[in-house]
Amino acid sequence: MSTQWAEKIQLESSVKKQPELPKFAYFKGSVVPYVDARIGLLTHALNYGTAVFGGLRGHWNEAEQELFVFRPLDHFRRFVDSARLLRMDLGQSPADLWLGLRALLRKQETRTDCYIRALAFYGDETLGVRLHGLTPEVSIVAMPFGHFVANDDNAHASISSWQRISDNVLPARGKIAGGYVNSALAKTDAQLAGFDEALVLNDDGHVCEGSVENLFVVRGGVVVTPPVTQDILEGITRRSVMQLLRQDLGIEVVERPIDRTEVYLADEVFLTGTGVQIVAVTRVDHRAIGTGRMGEITSRLRPALAAVVRGQDPKHRDWCAPVFREGTKG
Repeated sequence: MSTQWAEKIQLESSVKKQPELPKFAYFKGSVVPYVDARIGLLTHALNYGTAVFGGLRGHWNEAEQELFVFRPLDHFRRFVDSARLLRMDLGQSPADLWLGLRALLRKQETRTDCYIRALAFYGDETLGVRLHGLTPEVSIVAMPFGHFVANDDNAHASISSWQRISDNVLPARGKIAGGYVNSALAKTDAQLAGFDEALVLNDDGHVCEGSVENLFVVRGGVVVTPPVTQDILEGITRRSVMQLLRQDLGIEVVERPIDRTEVYLADEVFLTGTGVQIVAVTRVDHRAIGTGRMGEITSRLRPALAAVVRGQDPKHRDWCAPVFREGTKG
C-alpha cells in the first residue's frame, strides 16, 4: 500500500466523529451519572489489563415499541466465567447483572439500537503484578450503535501475521481485556493495508477467528467452523447461528479445524459476533471467495438473525429479553 493511501486512512480515522458519551452507568451496584463513575490512574486493571468484559446488543422493535436485549443471561454467564479465569468473585449472579442492566437502560430511556459494555476489573489503586488480594468492581454502560464493520456485506480480509493467543498463554475463551491487544494489532495492520478485517491463525497454523469475530466457511453446502478447542471465543452469536443453520435452515454444520487454503477455496466465508452480527467476507488476501459476492447461505442467514434479535421470530422469542416490560428470559 502506498504511503499516500496509509496517510488517507489515518486521517479519516482521526476525524471520525466520536460517539456521544452515555448519560448514566451501572457502577458499584447502582445506576449513577456517567461522569461520576471514575477510576484512578493507579487502578490495577488500567496498568496490567486485569479486567474482563462482555458485549451485548439491544435492538429496538418499532412495531412493539420495545427494546430487546439478545440473550442477556447467556452473555452474563460468560461474563461471570471470564471473571473466574482472573480469580474474580463478582458477588453478582447473571440475573443480578441483567436486572442492573435493565435498570440502566430504563433510566437512560434507551429506545434505539445500542451496544452494551459490561466490565469487571480490579479497581485497587496499587502496583504489583498479581491476581490475588485484589477487589473486583463491575460497571455497565450502553450507547447507540450501528454497524461495527461498515462494509459488512462485501468485506475484504487478510490473513494476519499476528498469531492468535493460545489457551496456555491467555485464555481466548474468556473476554480478557488485556488479550484484546492481540486483536488490535491484527485489525490495525489489516485496515492500514486497505482491508476491512483480519483473519488470524492459531499456533497449529489453522484459521480460527477474525480479529473479534467467530469464523464460518462454506464448502459444498456444508458450513464449517472451528471448535471451541481451537483457541476461539465461545461466541453466543456463534452458538445462535449454528442453531439457526441446523434447525431453521436445514443446513449441516461441522466443527473442525480449518486450513488456510480452505478459506481461499471456500464457496462462502462469513464472520459472526455480537458487535458485527454477520459479516459476509467476499475476498481474502486479494482472492475472490466463491463468486466474489455474498453467497446464498449468508444471504439467507443475515435476515434470519436480524428478525430473531428484534423479537420478530416467534420460534426464538425466548432469546430476547424486553427492557420496558417485565421479562427475564434470554
